[in-house]
Amino acid sequence: MPRDRRLQGMEWSAMKELSPFRLNVLLFDMDGVLIDVTKSYRETIRRTVHVYLKQCLGFPGAQLRWVAPDDISLFKLAGGFNNDWELTSGLLLYLLSFSNLPPSSRRLRFNKVEEAARYLRKVSSRGTLLNVLLPKKEKLLSFIETVKSSGGGLAGVQRTLRKISATSWDGWIYRTGDLDQENLVQRIFQEIYLGDQFERHYHLQPLFYQGPGFHLRERCLISPKILKSLHSQLRLSIASGRPRFEAELALNRFQLSPYFDSVVTLDECEAEEARLLRSAGKHVNLSKPHPYSLLRAVRDLGFHRPRCAYVGDTGDDMRAAQAASQKLPMRAIGFLSHSMKREADREALLKAGADLVIERPGQLLKLVP
Repeated sequence: MPRDRRLQGMEWSAMKELSPFRLNVLLFDMDGVLIDVTKSYRETIRRTVHVYLKQCLGFPGAQLRWVAPDDISLFKLAGGFNNDWELTSGLLLYLLSFSNLPPSSRRLRFNKVEEAARYLRKVSSRGTLLNVLLPKKEKLLSFIETVKSSGGGLAGVQRTLRKISATSWDGWIYRTGDLDQENLVQRIFQEIYLGDQFERHYHLQPLFYQGPGFHLRERCLISPKILKSLHSQLRLSIASGRPRFEAELALNRFQLSPYFDSVVTLDECEAEEARLLRSAGKHVNLSKPHPYSLLRAVRDLGFHRPRCAYVGDTGDDMRAAQAASQKLPMRAIGFLSHSMKREADREALLKAGADLVIERPGQLLKLVP
């Protein structure tokens, strides 16, 4: 039997095992599941790194090739990078560890983002910034494994760099606070991703990028026809790490809003984090792999006795679904429609807790009772 037929048989067998579950609620991640973001968010990460190195730190000859698309995928595999602003910061820290820029952990405070950019250009031009040594792939693979074992995410990158060199480059990366004051990473990222929508949303003039927003490069991965069929028999919802404005941009552009009964975004997670900080004095990160967005999406449906599945494309999505299953019936479905390394990504999803991995949107129709 040909290998692809064998895999299809395995997928169908897993679906038959899942079918007695009698699914009545299907939740979706957006990026990499509903929407192809390889040329939008992924490319925005690369461009943000390039602009930060060139315009803020004054790296001579800064090039896009310093960050390859595969490098971003590797960082995602480390876990804890549901937030692309943090992933961008992690990549910058990693690259700076190969530069001649001296370590620094001290960040000054600024009232305007322009002041932060001018300060960085000034202090990084004192003859200490000479060249960046492009890290070899095997070094990056080893680095990512250490980040993963250190807890993943930006904190994992910081811990790993301290293990390697006992120093920190955090002082060079202005990534916190408001984007009109000192958050250079978020400011550059949002200007590139949103384009002309940036001024409309933030009521600020762009400083680092003029051109079409990279959000216009996105395409729909699951057709409205399939979503309409699913919606006729199931309650559909979204649990995404996108800011709400950006989630609505995509949903409206591809006319997907009518098929979803609830949508939970980064905004709802941040609002709940702020509430917990006020009421209990706790700093809690509710982004995936935390199950909050999935549980909130189901709760907002107001559905009696939900039996759910969550469709995602990353290990954090699968871990979030498994964590949510401790509170209500939930299955984790890995989605590979945009993957270039299907076997490796399939194994990673299964290892992260996927109950089922699918490759084509039409396979979702087989889950309907």
